[in-house]
Amino acid sequence: MKLKSALIAVSFAALASSACAEDKILNLYSARHYQTDEALYANFTQQTGIKINRIEGKEDELLERIKNEGSNSPADIFLTVDAARLAKAHELGLFAPVASKLLETRLPAHLRTEDWFSFSTRARVIVYNKGAVKPEDVQNYADLANPKLKGKFCSRSGSHPYNLSLMASIIAHQGEAKAEELARGMVANFARSPKGGDTDQIKSVAVGECGVTISNTYYVARLLRSTKPEEIKLMEKVGVIWPDQSGNGAHINVSGGGMLKTAPHKESAVKFLEYLSSDQAQRYFADGNNEWPAVDSVKVANPALESLGKFKADKLPVKNLAMYQSKAQIIFDRVGFK
Repeated sequence: MKLKSALIAVSFAALASSACAEDKILNLYSARHYQTDEALYANFTQQTGIKINRIEGKEDELLERIKNEGSNSPADIFLTVDAARLAKAHELGLFAPVASKLLETRLPAHLRTEDWFSFSTRARVIVYNKGAVKPEDVQNYADLANPKLKGKFCSRSGSHPYNLSLMASIIAHQGEAKAEELARGMVANFARSPKGGDTDQIKSVAVGECGVTISNTYYVARLLRSTKPEEIKLMEKVGVIWPDQSGNGAHINVSGGGMLKTAPHKESAVKFLEYLSSDQAQRYFADGNNEWPAVDSVKVANPALESLGKFKADKLPVKNLAMYQSKAQIIFDRVGFK
């Protein structure tokens, strides 16, 4: 009998040890594709002993995978860029509410919801050719529709989330009529049909293919930090404007994530989300990918970001960007912003 009891005790101990080992795992589905995030994840494992198993892919592919996996999904956390993409995961019912006093304390209210959180920010700025456009003519997003810029505006696709989120913010602040007026004016000012990404637009402005564009700040900062002679020369030819500084401020988008409802390692998932709001993790976002920390108190030393100067940021709640995304797409389609 004593032997049997001893065997049972050993069995329970083995199970407990196995469960403990399982808790030291985090399965991360990420649509962030930045090499600098490697250090971010490695530091989390070093601090907590929790091993990260990571699957990377495009946002829609990962969301479809999570849906198809259903209750058997191994995913604990979904990370991506753009508020609308995060809101899509919420609308699909994939995220679980997270109650964390630490996250509530660290992250500003306008950068979080009950089930997903922003951990870094980026602004959408105006970039202009110093020899072709006067800075005083491009101080606001509305200026991009001014007829004096006819044949000078270039952009990536209107269906891209970065442009849709910008248009969603215009709708939220000024209504659909003003938003459509802006979109229609931008199309009228096209130097060419939309193509390429933000980096392509900046380079097109620098070489004079167009006079002005809009870009997320980390693309600008990346080029400013370049050591390639040709890119250094290109950046000497462009200027950067913080739009709407006398109004709502520059449009802000985010990178963030949330814990999935079916997460098998919920404790590890919450620890990871809280870690992403730590000073050290916030600096990884800023120094590694030229983004701003979501936590106001965190100070970073990134010469490229500092060279852009201080600015007024739009404090529109990130969930509102998703609220008007479909209307933004309808407007872009209606005016021919393809």
